[in-house]
Amino acid sequence: MKIILTQEVTGLGAAGDVVDVKDGYARNYLVPRGFAIRWTKGGEKDVAQIRRARKIHEIATIEQANEVKAKLEAVKVRLAVRSGDAGRLFGSVTPADIASAIKTAGGPDVDKRRVELGSPIKTLGSHQVSVRLHPEVAAKLGVEVVAA
Repeated sequence: MKIILTQEVTGLGAAGDVVDVKDGYARNYLVPRGFAIRWTKGGEKDVAQIRRARKIHEIATIEQANEVKAKLEAVKVRLAVRSGDAGRLFGSVTPADIASAIKTAGGPDVDKRRVELGSPIKTLGSHQVSVRLHPEVAAKLGVEVVAA
């Protein structure tokens, strides 16, 4: 099935790309979650609009990505969350929580879809998070999760 990606999907493509995937993958995963729309002749017009929006939000060059990486790695991110007695969190820390914590700590504005968690953060303490800024540049960020 031919689809148009509306946002970046790791291993598949970036927003505005027209890709061919298995019918079930598109029908059961990509389209319901809003990652893609079905390709039509009229949908081709949407591709140009999606690509324009992507250019506005993306970091164009590796030099820009390295500048943002340096700013990110200099920021100390501290996130206060509710937790139980044993240090386990009520829920988990999401990429959106981390993106907003970066902004409040004085760091650059980061899209939540660029924050990559190795595994869900469900305990207090220090955790390493990766922020994919460019296909070739990723920043490693230390996040301190403390009790609120």
